[in-house]
Amino acid sequence: MTQQRRDNNSTEFGIWLRNQKELDSSLGFTATNIDYVWRNYKTGEWMLIEEKRYKGEPKFYQTEIFKMLDNILKINNKYKGFHVIVFENTSPDDGWIKIDNNIKTKNELIEFLRFKGLDNHHL
Repeated sequence: MTQQRRDNNSTEFGIWLRNQKELDSSLGFTATNIDYVWRNYKTGEWMLIEEKRYKGEPKFYQTEIFKMLDNILKINNKYKGFHVIVFENTSPDDGWIKIDNNIKTKNELIEFLRFKGLDNHHL
């Protein structure tokens, strides 16, 4: 059975999708969103970011989709990877920060978002 959202952040279309038996996850259908397409329009650099709060991790089906996208996008030399940012609680201001499973400071997060010291990490 298709997993229902555990929060109230869905759209009407999202609710509708989850209620269609012809589109049930048991038939192989999955959906996920991408939290951020982060870009510097002056340099052309860009990346995809998945945000997780409360120490969350991407679900297996999200990781599969993210890897698929990441592999396709590598052909763009301005693409700087698909990254997962995890907050201990809700933001950089209320706990630790992990970027791609590495603990970072708030200043390191800002540098990361400025595309500084980025190693073009890919999933």
